[in-house]
Amino acid sequence: MNSNEHYLDTPEAIADYFGQLSAEGHEICAVDTEADSLHSYETKLCLIQFAVPGSLAIVDPLAVELSDLDPFLDFLKSTQATWMHGADYDMSMFRLTFDWVPDVVWDTQNAARLLGVKKYGLANLLEEEFGLVVSKQSQKADWGKRPLSDKMLDYAFNDVRYLIEMGDRYLQRLEEKGRRPWFDEMCDAARTLAVHREARSEDEIWRINGWGKLEPKGLSFLRALWFWRDSECKRLNRPHFKFMSNADLISLSTQLQKGQRIEPPKYLRPPFARRMLKVIQTARELPKEEYPIKYRKNGGPRLEIDEDVFGRLKSHRDQIATDLDIDQTLIATRQTLEMLAAPNVEAEKRDNLLLDWQRGLMSDVL
Repeated sequence: MNSNEHYLDTPEAIADYFGQLSAEGHEICAVDTEADSLHSYETKLCLIQFAVPGSLAIVDPLAVELSDLDPFLDFLKSTQATWMHGADYDMSMFRLTFDWVPDVVWDTQNAARLLGVKKYGLANLLEEEFGLVVSKQSQKADWGKRPLSDKMLDYAFNDVRYLIEMGDRYLQRLEEKGRRPWFDEMCDAARTLAVHREARSEDEIWRINGWGKLEPKGLSFLRALWFWRDSECKRLNRPHFKFMSNADLISLSTQLQKGQRIEPPKYLRPPFARRMLKVIQTARELPKEEYPIKYRKNGGPRLEIDEDVFGRLKSHRDQIATDLDIDQTLIATRQTLEMLAAPNVEAEKRDNLLLDWQRGLMSDVL
């Protein structure tokens, strides 16, 4: 590591480092996180990457108690803003771990998109802004393992090394284009969503992609198989996708719905296969009145879309996006346009579909 790179894995090192930074009085910082969702059953925070001008740090939350990270959190609370890239996941990890999210989170991804950048992954932005080609080899590494290799440390430091400088450049360009208020509103709305997002209920969590094509009987098999898989993964401390894919669950449920005889996938060891067949048999014996309810994925009544209104909204949105040279979905997604064009959507709900800057761009046809 370079002299401006620090690995903080003791309470004393964390307290000393952030105590010194607090004395220096930094207003802006950058943060990224790494978790182990690809390698274990429960997602946990494994690494925090941090930057202020002139100094980088990796905080190891697995090496200390949660309370030992208080100096880090106190520092964040004293700053004006925290830069992140693709901030939704990082904010979710903050909420999960600390039950807190920085008050102001600026997202370089939002900034890039509002400037019309088409490829806004961090590696793409670093190459475009600084001519740097960074390795993505450690992107799916097991961040819960210790010690971390030099390659993993380089990858982790690079995730925050250039965020503040890149963010400063973006803010200047946004100011020049008159889009800085759009950026602030987008980031504030994204933070609010991350903070208030509710966990999925037990009746929703098993409704994986593709469930809407199943009938209630098929849904009863899917529900049983999902909770069986979940229990097996919990026992093995393994993420769902590494045990059995969602596609396999949907396929099995579809066959069972049709009354077809199934065989457990060959990759399942006998104990797992026996338990799977047992839950399937239990689901077969379930009375119809206990089948899961089939409802629209987004809830509420089916949209009664006025196609003429939808066409006008879409045409206007697309023209504005072309004029501004930004992705049209930044102004309004197709789903948003459909809801705006549906007279059976409550007026209050329609009024909250767009941010102020989006509503301003669409005002001529709303």
